Amino acid sequence: MFDDRRSKKVLLIAHCILNQNAKIDCCAHYPGAIKEVTQILIDADVGILQMPCPELLCLGLDRQVETGIHTTVESEDSRVARRMAEDQAKALCRKLVSDLVYQVEEYQRNGFQLVGVVGINGSPTCGVETTWSNNQEEQGSGVFIKMLNEECRMRNISFLMRGIKAYEPEQAIVVVVDLLENAIY
Repeated sequence: MFDDRRSKKVLLIAHCILNQNAKIDCCAHYPGAIKEVTQILIDADVGILQMPCPELLCLGLDRQVETGIHTTVESEDSRVARRMAEDQAKALCRKLVSDLVYQVEEYQRNGFQLVGVVGINGSPTCGVETTWSNNQEEQGSGVFIKMLNEECRMRNISFLMRGIKAYEPEQAIVVVVDLLENAIY
């Protein structure tokens, strides 16, 4: 089955890597996709599974910011981090993770290889090595990535997870190329 030209390799990628329009205000570094990363994936002939954006789905595109209030990127990241730690947001993340893991299991059941996950470091939800908490960037994973990792471990699904930052394109290239070259198959 599936004996055609497809590579049978799939990589999960944070929503905003392919769609910077989903970012909070003042945080988009590209008009659309992060071109350098996207081009590497296209050239590698890997299928790209865009993960949902939990912040957008829970808080909306404007992240429910109050109009007329002066905000900074840091204050907004802190507010979003607090909101995404609430029970309702965590419940949404669990549902999104469940749906995503179902897709991963379907690919694996049909002989596809999960190359890995690329998240956005510093994100309260999709950070891999770093997240945003306590008004600063900290070591650890964002709430969505943490839940994804835990669910996959429970189901004996293993793969590499790496994080990038949109404003560090050269380093992002290094991270993605390393992930592609060192994927667990």
